[in-house]
Parts: sequence; C-alpha cells; structure tokens
Amino acid sequence: MKNILFSALALTATTLTLAPVASAAETLPSSSIQQRRLEFLDTQTKAVENVQQTRLEFLESQTKAIENIHQTRLEERDRRNKAIENVQSTRLDFLENQTKAVEDIQATRLDFLSNQTKAVDNVQQTRLEFLNNQTKAVEDIQATRLDFLSSQTKAVDNVQQTRLEFLNNQTKAVEDIQATRLDFLSNQTKAVEDIQATRLDFLSNQTKAVDNVQQARLNALDARTKSTLR
Repeated sequence: MKNILFSALALTATTLTLAPVASAAETLPSSSIQQRRLEFLDTQTKAVENVQQTRLEFLESQTKAIENIHQTRLEERDRRNKAIENVQSTRLDFLENQTKAVEDIQATRLDFLSNQTKAVDNVQQTRLEFLNNQTKAVEDIQATRLDFLSSQTKAVDNVQQTRLEFLNNQTKAVEDIQATRLDFLSNQTKAVEDIQATRLDFLSNQTKAVDNVQQARLNALDARTKSTLR
C-alpha cells in the first residue's frame, strides 16, 4: 500500500514538473531548456532518493519490530522453562521428603522390633535362671533325700523337659513373628520404591510433553515469521 502511494506521489511530481517545462520550451531558448531539464532531472533524482530513504526506514522499522517479537517470544520461553524447572524441583523435594519419612518409619519399626527381641531374650534369661535355681534346689533336695526322691527325680526331669520344649516353641514363635514383620517391612519398602519410580516416569513424560509443545509453538512462530518476511 505504501509503495503504491509513493509511486503515485512520484508520478504527480513528475507531471507537475513537466507541465511548466513543456510550456516554457516553446518560448525559451535552447540553453534555458537544457537548464530546466537539468533542474528537472535533479528534482526527480532527489524524489527517488527520498522514496528510497522512506522505503529503507520502513524496512528498518519492520526489522526492529520482528526482532522485538523474537525477543519477547524468547523471554516468554525462558520464563516458562524456569516455571517448569521450579515445578520439577518442588516435586523432587516432595518425593525426597516422603522417602525420608518412610525411612524414619522403617527405622522406628526396626528399633521397636529390636527392643521386643531384647525383651524376649531377657524373659528367656530370667526363666532359665529361675529354672537353674529350681534345679539347684531339686539337686539339694535330692542330695538329702536320695532314697526317697529317686522315683520323683524322673518326674522332675520330665517336667523340665516339658518346660524346655515349651520355651523352645515360644522362641520359635517369636522368631517367626520377627521374620513376618521383616518381610512386611521389605514389601512396604519395595512398594514405596515402585511408587517413586512411577512418579519420576510421570514427571519425565510431562517434561517431554511440555518440550514437544514448546517446540511445536516455536516452529509455528518461525513459519509465521518467514511468511511475514516474504
């Protein structure tokens, strides 16, 4: 539109300049005609230079506007990338806090199991000491009453055997309970690790999707810029 306007102005200026020159050519001598022609050529040259200068200024203003648009788009992309990095950092911090909380819970449960194991060991030690004291008392009684207690000694041995078997059964039951609890803690740990792996995969997929969307937008913007320049 501006090129058409400039061409119309140049044509109008040429017409206005030619009219007096043509009328004066009939009355003026040849030297005056040449002088007028030179002045007319100078006027046309200046008009063409002004048109070219105007076109160059217009092209420069368009180039600056396109550069400003590119700069704005790059700043917007940097801002979005920083926002995505901040979201990813927040999610990773949340996952780390969850992992630490799970580790603290596991440590607390292991301490509780250790305390229970120690308590069971102390109970067993107390019972064994009690049995030892009883055995010593029986032996003292047997030493004084060997003849009378010879038949009772077998019964006492049977009672002790029964008590030892009962203690062994209790010990095995406690060990089975501890093994079951350790298996449960191991399963919980594996489940937490699987959840963390799934969340990290989901975050990676989201990051890739955002990158693809940004790339598509940049390609569309480049295509529009190229079409605008053409």
